[in-house]
Amino acid sequence: MASDGSDEFKLVSPSISNEGRLPRQYTDEGQGAKKNISPPLEWYNLPQGTKTLAIVVEDLDASDSDGPVVPVTHWVVINIPPTVKGLPEGFSGKEEEKGGDYAKIKEGNNDWKQPGWRGPRLPTHGHKFQFKLYALDDELHLGNKVTKEKMLEAKEGHVLGEASFIAIY
Repeated sequence: MASDGSDEFKLVSPSISNEGRLPRQYTDEGQGAKKNISPPLEWYNLPQGTKTLAIVVEDLDASDSDGPVVPVTHWVVINIPPTVKGLPEGFSGKEEEKGGDYAKIKEGNNDWKQPGWRGPRLPTHGHKFQFKLYALDDELHLGNKVTKEKMLEAKEGHVLGEASFIAIY
């Protein structure tokens, strides 16, 4: 059961309310050790038959300097075992260190062509960041270079459920 008492498949963050502000430590505008930390995430009520989970975090309001709005990918995470109930704050880059079921998780490249979480640094604020979780009926086998595009293509026909929330920065 979700924290609100419903049976709905749900993605939440204990640090960010839906449509709430993305705290500074999760951005590239934080300071020192409190900069570019991946936010904590939790999920509830996985659909029956879920064998793995995948996450994509995108800035939905990003645009080229003179072009159309094109979402920018800040984080891709695949092959999260259903036994894992969330990712702790600062998880990005520490799968091996955490060990156990966390070691099976693979982080993909963000739009800066680096694996892991990349927090925003924006010329203007007010951008919507979508955190989206997919429940899948099979693991994804994407090789060494995981990207959002590869993940989205591979998940086709395997999605049992989707859950998301928006953070504003």
